[in-house]
Amino acid sequence: MKKLKTSSAQLVAESRARIEEIETPDLIAMLDDPNVCVVDIRDVRERQRLGYIPGAFHAPRGMVEFWVDPESPYFKDIFGEDRKFVFHCASGWRSAITVAALNDMGFDAAHLREGFSTWEAQGGPVERADAPKK
Repeated sequence: MKKLKTSSAQLVAESRARIEEIETPDLIAMLDDPNVCVVDIRDVRERQRLGYIPGAFHAPRGMVEFWVDPESPYFKDIFGEDRKFVFHCASGWRSAITVAALNDMGFDAAHLREGFSTWEAQGGPVERADAPKK
């Protein structure tokens, strides 16, 4: 097996060392602030299965860099707003790497350190989609 120059764990650690990390209780306290936008980068199936933070904007991980770039044909207007953007995934790994890349692009963002994995247990509100119709 070929050894990688940088492991995924290393990439996450290096990303975390240079980005803003927000603790779960702090983000819970920010949810009513209209100047804060929570961005969920998890797969749509994760959101359906586990629920999501009420009001979170869904931006699939594979499109984030394109959606925040005003010069991209995929740009989403929400990312042009003057707000604090806090990205999250399930465990904080994908969002750490994502936010590091976005910061490198010049987009100011933070991420939820523990991700959605401990959100509900720490008192965070969760919305769940209706069960799919048969």
